[in-house]
Amino acid sequence: MLKRRTLMGTAMAAAIPGAFLPLASAQTGKNMLTIGMPLEPPGLDPTTGAASAIAEIAQYNIFETLTKVNADGSVTPMLAENWSSSPDMKTFVFRLRKGVRFENGQPFNAATVKFSFDRAAAANSTNKDKRTFTNIATQVVDDYTVVLITKEIEPDLLFLLGQASAILVEPKTVETNATKPVGTGPYRLESWAKGSGIVLAKWDGWRHAEAVQIRKASFRFISEPAAQTTALLSDDVDLFPHASVSRSLPQFQNDKRFQIVFNASRGKTILAINNKRKPLDDVRVRRAIAAAIDRKAVIEATVDGRGIPIGSHYVPGAPGYIDTTGINAYDVEKAKKLLAEAGVKTPLELDFVLPPPPYARQGGELIAAQLAKVGIVAKIQNVEWAQWLSGTFGGAHDFDLTMVAHVEPFDLVNYTKPEYYWGYDSKSFRDLFAAIQNEENKKRRADLLAEAQKQLATDAVNGFLFQAVFPTIARKEVKGLWASMPIVVNDLAAISWS
Repeated sequence: MLKRRTLMGTAMAAAIPGAFLPLASAQTGKNMLTIGMPLEPPGLDPTTGAASAIAEIAQYNIFETLTKVNADGSVTPMLAENWSSSPDMKTFVFRLRKGVRFENGQPFNAATVKFSFDRAAAANSTNKDKRTFTNIATQVVDDYTVVLITKEIEPDLLFLLGQASAILVEPKTVETNATKPVGTGPYRLESWAKGSGIVLAKWDGWRHAEAVQIRKASFRFISEPAAQTTALLSDDVDLFPHASVSRSLPQFQNDKRFQIVFNASRGKTILAINNKRKPLDDVRVRRAIAAAIDRKAVIEATVDGRGIPIGSHYVPGAPGYIDTTGINAYDVEKAKKLLAEAGVKTPLELDFVLPPPPYARQGGELIAAQLAKVGIVAKIQNVEWAQWLSGTFGGAHDFDLTMVAHVEPFDLVNYTKPEYYWGYDSKSFRDLFAAIQNEENKKRRADLLAEAQKQLATDAVNGFLFQAVFPTIARKEVKGLWASMPIVVNDLAAISWS
């Protein structure tokens, strides 16, 4: 017997930061909006890359999903009208919206869902959440009914199906979605000036087009904090989510033209460690690195104190969170002792690769100085985002240390993948994660999540730094902004000018 469900909640999030060239000036009318972004996306297909900049432009604007994650973390219908689930939470029946079409005129139906999810699970899939889809068997009942059967219980499935990696794609155009995206959403790609900006135009064929006020949205890529501040103050940008303007906040707080929204984040900013490289494959060395880092000082340097220290890859507010910061507390003498116990002769030289975001460049300088106090020479290499994605995060894994913000909500699963860029290989953690996924009792599942957090902290897989709170700066007349960011999106259809 199936139980009807139309809502399911949870939350999560954060941001990762581009380049700058001028586009048209902002505020050319009440149906126009200019948005600043720190990073340019490598493409516009969220199923082919992990960069959050892709979703910031494409998700809910060009592409849509079965479910929609809202600002408060709740989940409501999008391309699914409603759904029901079996008591064991392994079978979900989705009833789809009728009359929905893709921008190229092709119909959306149950076959589309099956194609999209089977593609995400395929052997050659590059979907960052491939594991989610390999856990799903998709069955078509009729044109507007689809059944998802999971091999393992996935308590957060409805939330996951509202993320960018779960977009529904049109089979005939899927191979060119990165540069010529075709979706069912309220906007279409009008133009892309590489290195400068992207323009989305309202698609009048969308089912609720009459309710969309913003007819044209221009995204500008501005990486430098000073340039972000200038663009906002000069009215060249109307809205800048996750702006790197902490040191300029007083200017915006004292300027009646602006509103500031501090977005609650579920993102994890970490010092990622390559566990496969010597001597970093020794847990004592990784613990020494963690003990050498003063998280509070890093938070002050990178986000002007707007952050909460974390001790594992989990943040306050997430289900089952526990405080593990005491496991690898700041202790310079302990760090030196651990290095000696591991037989490490100092100075120990490590390659420290830093991507462009200001939090990484600023925080990286301080962390390098802190590591130097225990005899570790972190040789900083500043790289561009594309180089970081291919050389550090990608198959090469060419780094010892790197600093980055992970924005995916439910990403503990990445610690079950030995091939993931930090190279953690633990059967005990994989077994623990499997137990978490298959536990139906909420209290027991929370207990298992606590064990997982303790193991990641004890194994010092990475240097876990902080949960950030990011300021969104906008003209005061802009309405419909998300107060929190359980996922990183810019929901243009919800935005209007007062």
